[in-house]
Amino acid sequence: MDILLIAGLWLDGSAWDDVAPALQALGHRPVPITLPGQGDGSALAALDDQVAAVLAAVDSASGTPMVVGHSAACTLAWLAADARPERVAKVAFVGGFPAADGQPYADFFELKDGVMPFPGWGPFEGPDSADLSEQARRDFTSAAIPVPAGVTKGVVRLTDERRFDVPVLVVCPEFAPAQAQEWIAAGDVPELAKAKHLDLVDIDSGHWPMITRPAELARLLAAAAPEV
Repeated sequence: MDILLIAGLWLDGSAWDDVAPALQALGHRPVPITLPGQGDGSALAALDDQVAAVLAAVDSASGTPMVVGHSAACTLAWLAADARPERVAKVAFVGGFPAADGQPYADFFELKDGVMPFPGWGPFEGPDSADLSEQARRDFTSAAIPVPAGVTKGVVRLTDERRFDVPVLVVCPEFAPAQAQEWIAAGDVPELAKAKHLDLVDIDSGHWPMITRPAELARLLAAAAPEV
């Protein structure tokens, strides 16, 4: 099936370069998405532009695709389920959770000159980045794309309750499935508390398994892909 791949902040579609061939070898059609403002050279993109790019990929997919969001882009994957509940076969969240209606998309770090640059490794020390080599860190930093403020400060709007019928997979890298279940039960992830079909799987990695565990991530995604 078509598996749409959306990377998180500061990354473009090339983040999936090592995952895509592994998915293809497992019989699927990977579709990495380069988002407006994260790889197309635009510093003026808004959240609506990124949502439109994801929906265009959903609409042009063969059959009903699985939509995979990483980190902040988990919200983009969920927005696709909200806008196209009948067209999305499954949503997978890698290392993150969707924002709720009315929340900012990714207002996490300081803006400079209208964009949010990669803040360096300080905020990610510990489990997030423990499995990244020094070379991987240097490569990430040099390739990191500042994300436009119109994206990070965009307000999430969810409107269709049918999104809760779409099956959800949570891939847990720097946190354990048990921790994720605790957060959901505590009300910290209200969107997933209402999901009717929810599975959680573990992956032994930091926050960027597409870099450090691409084959294993591909295997988990392929195993979870529904038959359509």
